[in-house]
Amino acid sequence: MTSTCMIRVQQPQVVRRRGADGRIPVRTLDWGASSSAAAAEPAGYPGGPYDTSLLVKYEHHVARHIWFGEERGPKKELKVAGHGLKLTSRVPLALPPQMESWVSRSGLSSLQRTSLNKIDTNLVSAFVERWHLETSSFHMSFGEMSITLDDVACLFHLPIRGIFWSPQDVTEELAVELAVDYLGVSQGQAQSHVRSCRGSYYKLEWLYDLFVHHRAASSWAYATRAYLLMLVGSTIFADKTFTLVEARYLLLFRDLDGCSGYSWGAAALVTLYRYLGDASMYSCKQLGGYPTLLQCWIHEYFPTVGKRGENWKPADNCGLPRAMRWSYRQGVLKVDDLQPILDELTPADVIWRPFEDHRA
Repeated sequence: MTSTCMIRVQQPQVVRRRGADGRIPVRTLDWGASSSAAAAEPAGYPGGPYDTSLLVKYEHHVARHIWFGEERGPKKELKVAGHGLKLTSRVPLALPPQMESWVSRSGLSSLQRTSLNKIDTNLVSAFVERWHLETSSFHMSFGEMSITLDDVACLFHLPIRGIFWSPQDVTEELAVELAVDYLGVSQGQAQSHVRSCRGSYYKLEWLYDLFVHHRAASSWAYATRAYLLMLVGSTIFADKTFTLVEARYLLLFRDLDGCSGYSWGAAALVTLYRYLGDASMYSCKQLGGYPTLLQCWIHEYFPTVGKRGENWKPADNCGLPRAMRWSYRQGVLKVDDLQPILDELTPADVIWRPFEDHRA
């Protein structure tokens, strides 16, 4: 990872522009001709990579289907797991001091205020169409770009140094035990809830209710775990179910004093990479992870793309996470409007070092 946005420059190639109908026209060369030019034509996908040894899943990529006029669905854009409005009602302006100490030391406190209330699903979907899981990058017309740890650190002030630990998968039985031991519920209540989730999950609304209950009872450790699990389940670990969080993440909060040792920024980035890889496939209709991270990254690097709403100027609020700078503004551009705009982008349209005045 570099200190600025990563770019990999592609080798020179034939540039094919979109026509008036929004599609890039099929190459004029007759693929079935026996001429020497046809014989020299590289193998690969029309409108896609000539060398398929790296992009081995391109056959299932949404871009290949769009080339042939096959959209994801009638709306074309993805369904994106944004919980910003829910968090507005669930995150209190102030936590009890007994909880605030743990939350502050966890390294996750910035997530309480950084979520966009609404996500521009058309903008996000247009960029997802350019993501390739084999390279973990967006393939732009001028090269490849990716979200880096530096971006996560500046946008959200999440720690990017520390332990990188992926919680192991847990069974439904273990999910019940974890809820009893670390969320302070009875065995029967835990079993009933996990059974209703049809898997090793907890409902976000249930966690919020537990937080409220334990806070009223001054059970601070239980309240803090429920709160933090609800918080990460609504942000960096958001699930495509839109209502659940995986029970395995509760393992991260067994020791509330040790939460500060994790590289939460790395976990957020890896989770988003994984969901971007899923969403770049034609069969996928939803995007999990933290879409605020992706949209705010777009706003920082691509000032001419989409509709950016600004809450304040960076120079006036250098101590706040940069994601708090941005707000949702209703746009009029749909996915097929944005596709040709992204086609035409050049390096001159990119702010390559947006965070130089922020790192201090």
